[in-house]
Parts: sequence; C-alpha cells; structure tokens
Amino acid sequence: MADHPLVRPLRRPAAGTRAYGLVAGMWIRSALAYRASFLMMAAGNFAATALDFVAIYLMFRHVDALGGFTLPEVALLYGTTSTSFGLTDLVLGNMDRVGRRVRDGTMDTLLVRPVPVLAHVAADRFALHRLGRLGQGLLLLVWSLSRVDVHWTPVTVLLVPLMLLSGSLIFAAVFVAGGAFQFRAGDASEVQNAFTYGGTTLLQYPPTVFAQDLVRGVTFVVPLAFVNWLPALRLLGRDDPLGLPGWADFASPAVALACCALAGLAWRAGLRGYRSTGS
Repeated sequence: MADHPLVRPLRRPAAGTRAYGLVAGMWIRSALAYRASFLMMAAGNFAATALDFVAIYLMFRHVDALGGFTLPEVALLYGTTSTSFGLTDLVLGNMDRVGRRVRDGTMDTLLVRPVPVLAHVAADRFALHRLGRLGQGLLLLVWSLSRVDVHWTPVTVLLVPLMLLSGSLIFAAVFVAGGAFQFRAGDASEVQNAFTYGGTTLLQYPPTVFAQDLVRGVTFVVPLAFVNWLPALRLLGRDDPLGLPGWADFASPAVALACCALAGLAWRAGLRGYRSTGS
C-alpha cells in the first residue's frame, strides 16, 4: 500500500537520520578499533585548537582589555563559537569533500544507493577525534561562565543553550550551502572553509575590534553574528555596535531555521544540476 502524500515528507528525514547513523557508526567502530591511535588524534585535535586561545591569552598578558572586552568575556565568545562549530564540524565536517567526489566521479556511486545523498556525504569518513575541538570549547565555555559578571535570570539561562544550538544550525547551513556550491564550482572547498573555519575564528573576537562594514556583512549577508555575537552581548549586558533593536538578540533560532531552509533548497538545486563526470 502506497504511503499517504503527507507521510512521505516525514519519512525522508527519518530515513536520512537512520542512514547517517549507520554510516557514522561504521566509521566510529573503525576508529575505536585502534584506541591508542584515536586517543592521540583526539588529544592532538584538542591541543591544536587550544593554541588559538593561547594566542588570545598571550595578548592579554600585555593589555587589560581587547575592544573593551576582558579576558573572561572574550573567552565566552571563544567558548560559545568553538562549541557550536565543534558540534557542527563533528557532524558535517566532511561536506568539503563534495568537490573531490564530483571531480573523481565517486558522487555517482552515492546517487545509485538507497540512501539520501546528503546523509551519506556528511557521515562518510566520520571523524570521531573531532570531539577534541568540541571538548576544548566546552571547557573554556564553562570556565568563562564562572568568571563573567552576568545577571542570571530564566531568560539568560535559556539563552545559553539556545545560542549553542542555533549557532550549530547556522554553521550547518553554511556547510551544506558550501557543499551545494561545489556542485557548480568543482573545487571550492577553500571558499567554503573561509566561511566555516574562517567564520569561527572571526567570532572568537569581540565585534568592537572590527570595522562596522565587516560587522554588517556577517549580520545581514552571511548571518554569522547570530551564532554568538548578538546573544552573547545580551548575556553580558552590552549594546551591539550596529544599534539593532533588542529583539534581534533573541532572533538566532529563527535565523538558524531560515538558513537551514535556504541551504536545503541550495543542496537540492545543486544535486539536480549535477552532471556526472562521464556525461
């Protein structure tokens, strides 16, 4: 008996999630088969990402504030963006392989499998050692929250998990949109990395140290400011440099959903326009 038309759209996400779990689980079992190697790679990932904050810490050895922000406040920015990005990088970090698959023709093999292409591309070669980046961001976030002066209310308490989840979804949308772009550009992984890895580095610093044109760009063009800048400024009781209305500080969930919807459309368009290397 055929599915009802209203049931089919609900089955697709469920099938994609299940397929993702199966493929990722295979790579996780492979990684854990060599425990010592996995632990060393995770520790290396932790240490490599921690060096970014070491550079910030060394700056504060010579200054009391950076753009008007103290070390714990900058650590809050660093911890929130690193945690959000770390989660997305763990789940979708292999989206930059789309261009390589298009060039060598292995994308064709995914199209003939009974698995959603996006789920398979995202889960392929799942790198569990990326937990090191996520763990480093979480540790710094916990430390910063214990040091910053925040007036804790039910709203500000709820703002922290919403900021992390919304930030992860915004980064996920950028990853997927970057993968869709590679269907057209072929070799554009570095362009994608400029917005993903480059974006997270940008958000680790206060918006007050950047030109207003750049801040406008990451607010209204590629809305990375909603990952942590705007909600974190609300948390710290600071005004944003663009003078946006107060409700914008709570707009991250809506922005994240809009970005995911647009990224999904872009992915479908890229997939429909894909032409095999043999065509």
